[in-house]
Amino acid sequence: MINAPKIVEITQIVEETPTIKTFTFNCDIDANPGEFLMVWNFYDEKPMSISNIGDGELSISVKNIGEFTGQLHELAVGDKIGVRGSYGKGFNTDFKNKKLLVIGGGVGMAPVTALTHKLVKDNDVDVLVAATTKDELLFLDDLDECGANIHPCTDDGSYGFEGYASDCLSSLLEECSYDYAFVCGPEIMMIGIYNILEDANIPADYSLERYMKCALGVCGQCCVDNTGWRICVEGPVFDNEQIKMIGEFGKYRRDASGVRY
Repeated sequence: MINAPKIVEITQIVEETPTIKTFTFNCDIDANPGEFLMVWNFYDEKPMSISNIGDGELSISVKNIGEFTGQLHELAVGDKIGVRGSYGKGFNTDFKNKKLLVIGGGVGMAPVTALTHKLVKDNDVDVLVAATTKDELLFLDDLDECGANIHPCTDDGSYGFEGYASDCLSSLLEECSYDYAFVCGPEIMMIGIYNILEDANIPADYSLERYMKCALGVCGQCCVDNTGWRICVEGPVFDNEQIKMIGEFGKYRRDASGVRY
């Protein structure tokens, strides 16, 4: 059955940063970069981006921000979790011999790292890796080894470019142009990136995050204003023309009860 729940065994855990761990498990799910899994810890279930797509295995990278993720961080190799998916619409990967820019902020690097591994096979790929500080930068060695050109950026200047991702992007565009870009991170970061890319006439894909319950497009929890699009079905990836139609992008979102915040 497509998207049937599976129980998988964790085969590797990597402590990427003080707050983020990557969990790898053997799995026969046919996933594409930008799609997501629903992960079950036998008490609750949450959506998680796929950070690596290997031969018969998948990885998720999880930031410890609450009860559910804290419980995941307590797991060890050999422990089991439940997964179902993959779900959603992923990134556009139909590019060849292009100059591409990948931008990720914080744990938003997870889906765009899986994407980068696919894009570098046929394209010249720059990756802007952004974080608040050096210790929170993700996947620098992995991205370098796969053949991408890395541009690290930290808010506090502890490593790489000093400033926000939008500042680093503006600096990059002074010397280079791109055929297409891909963006994932906090929405306050993405709205700034969006404005810069639009001014530079660079089309892009943006991966959005909303509160999800079913991942099947049934509950309506993750619908966005103006369009009614469900992030779990019509997204989570939208191109720049679609982003223009989402009235709440970069302005507000809704909590589990539907209240704007």
